[in-house]
Amino acid sequence: MCGIIGIVGHENVNQEIYDGLTVLQHRGQDAAGIVTCDNGRLFLRKDNGLVRDVFHTRHMLRLRGNMGIGHVRYPTAGRFTSAEAQPFYVNSPFGISLAHNGNLTNAAELKRDLFRADRRHINTDSDSEVLLNVFAHELQQQAKLEVTPDDVFAAVAGVHRRCRGAYAVVAMITGYGIVGFRDPHGIRPAVFGRRDTPQGAEYIVASESVAIDALGFELIRDIAPGEAVYIDQGGQLHTRQCAEQPQLTPCIFEHVYFARPDSIIDGISVYKARLRMGEALARKIQRTRPQHDIDVVIPIPDTSRTSAMQLSNALGILYREGFIKNRYIGRTFIMPGQKQRRKSVRQKLNAIDLEFKGKNVLLVDDSIVRGTTSQQIIQMARDAGARKVYFASAAPPVRYPNVYGIDMPSVHELVGHGRNEEEIAQVIGADWLVYQDLDDLVETARHGNPAITRFDTSVFDGQYVTGDITQDYLDFLEEKRNDGARNKAGEDNAVIDLHNSD
Repeated sequence: MCGIIGIVGHENVNQEIYDGLTVLQHRGQDAAGIVTCDNGRLFLRKDNGLVRDVFHTRHMLRLRGNMGIGHVRYPTAGRFTSAEAQPFYVNSPFGISLAHNGNLTNAAELKRDLFRADRRHINTDSDSEVLLNVFAHELQQQAKLEVTPDDVFAAVAGVHRRCRGAYAVVAMITGYGIVGFRDPHGIRPAVFGRRDTPQGAEYIVASESVAIDALGFELIRDIAPGEAVYIDQGGQLHTRQCAEQPQLTPCIFEHVYFARPDSIIDGISVYKARLRMGEALARKIQRTRPQHDIDVVIPIPDTSRTSAMQLSNALGILYREGFIKNRYIGRTFIMPGQKQRRKSVRQKLNAIDLEFKGKNVLLVDDSIVRGTTSQQIIQMARDAGARKVYFASAAPPVRYPNVYGIDMPSVHELVGHGRNEEEIAQVIGADWLVYQDLDDLVETARHGNPAITRFDTSVFDGQYVTGDITQDYLDFLEEKRNDGARNKAGEDNAVIDLHNSD
């Protein structure tokens, strides 16, 4: 999962892109990058780390120009080096920079085609570089000395014909403008907005509406699946549908976990969707365990707070904050390697004993993926004196790998794979475990936008909306992304980083 942003303004946009990336930091913590354009010249800064660590005053001073794009990233594969930080750049045609959120499911095939047919070299293992070169080749096929909106839209249409999977993209064509587009299924989110200034209109493209709000732009709408928006350097907006059969099937896990609650995605308030998740979960508890003996509802910070509060209200049970979070520790879900995840939980959370001692506690989390964090938190609650520890998940069991850009690919690392709820409860150490029903989860999101007839719920039901996922591909991801591959990649990257420091 990554965050993207692009701005076309009338003055330097470096500070606003930086500020926008900090708002999107929750979408990726491993690397950050910004590239700007000033009078046909590009200025790039990218590296591993948080936004605040990658960009210092000396870097910001060099990032001149009235348009630019930015990216925050975490890797969805085992291997990651600073060479794979985005945005990526190719010099032909015109000079194109690109940042991408998602995952191409036919990246290996595209990479071969780019080399054999398009005569383009891919320098990293990132599918984002593959996507950039596909877009660059399709734009070059227009054979024009200058770029027109029609050329841009034709190139995006070519990308849709060739690329499969999930992608939300922002790209900058040097000296011409910025284009944002979304895959024909709209799996990953992207929105755009406008701000009027004395010099004229300024435009922004971003992963989530919260970045638009924070920078003082007005949200126009989501980029439709298959659609492209092109803002030329003069501040003129152009839009066009570039896919033949687009169908909106967005990833429901954005609402469960990834997106900020103050974002609106595909017309759905993330905050209100999570409120409804809590209500639906409360109804299930009332239906399946009407004689429950829950004394207090406690959320596991931060994502589950909204659902937990509404659940407690619906059940008429006391809501309390029982865990204090150290905000200087990264999200464990994003961290590579099981050993590092285990180590970070105790560093990240500390229990308030008086909220647990002698009580039957219902802990609420947004989801359970590997189960490692849940297991440790349940033990923390017991250590704090809880008499019984129940556990509620605002999402159904995660049983299948995600292939569209979320880091949960290996089925053998998913506690829900091949286990029923009683077995999962035993593994994580809960006295009782309740999951959200999938139909209820879908309804909580769809209520915000009834026009959406289907969501990507593949991590819960194994049904992949792009229709191209084979067992061979899942086996390929299993080998590439399991913890053994991550740990090996970490060792390799340590050597690479050491060499780079010389």
